[in-house]
Amino acid sequence: MSFDPQNLQDIIACPKTKTKLICDGDFLVSVDPATRLKYPIKDGIPVMLIDEATEVPQQEWADIMQRHNRHPETGELVS
Repeated sequence: MSFDPQNLQDIIACPKTKTKLICDGDFLVSVDPATRLKYPIKDGIPVMLIDEATEVPQQEWADIMQRHNRHPETGELVS
């Protein structure tokens, strides 16, 4: 069974910060602006290990947040 981000969007969270994750391509990206972590999705399965996460550069993270209708500085959902 592969990962379906739409079905788990409300229950999956960053294992380090416990903040919401959004699916962006082959990664799950934390909405936490302090850590800006992204977790890979390999063969359809998210790798939710903190040691496997990488920090997203500030501008790239802001661009991801904007693509997902989130504030580029806070990660908060824009209404």
